[in-house]
Amino acid sequence: MAAVSTQIPWPVAAFDPVRRLHVVAAVTPGASVRETVIDAPFDRVWAAAADLEDGLPRWLPDLRSVRLTAGPADGRAEALVVGHSRLRARFDVELTPGWCLMRSRFLLGGMAARPEPGGTRFAFLGAFRLPTAGLVAGALRPATDPLARRSLRRFERLVREG
Repeated sequence: MAAVSTQIPWPVAAFDPVRRLHVVAAVTPGASVRETVIDAPFDRVWAAAADLEDGLPRWLPDLRSVRLTAGPADGRAEALVVGHSRLRARFDVELTPGWCLMRSRFLLGGMAARPEPGGTRFAFLGAFRLPTAGLVAGALRPATDPLARRSLRRFERLVREG
């Protein structure tokens, strides 16, 4: 006699990269996502975003340098990031078309993009990875929100100027 399967398949939800970044923010205390629509094709926007070593320090004002120390292989890499204050952090990087997530011991950063009518939607996530991150982020938001908006404007300019 054949066994009857009582297993019901789990539902699967597929999210585009920008929505996926919002999901990461929703489960990360204190995370903030900012997004914009850039009047440029996806390939051009993502080429600028994925250029971590040369591009990221040009539009994130607190970064001095980014150096990939391993990878990229299978969408994974490691990066050494140095800030203008000379603080250093090693990040695990997940980088695929339209998606980048960077995790260090104390920081989480992400970028996502998707094509849409009129250009490309680009999103940027920033968060502290601390037990008190939710409390700290709320207190720092008056300072971090303008920095995030400024960073997005700088990124848009980088894409436009090539």
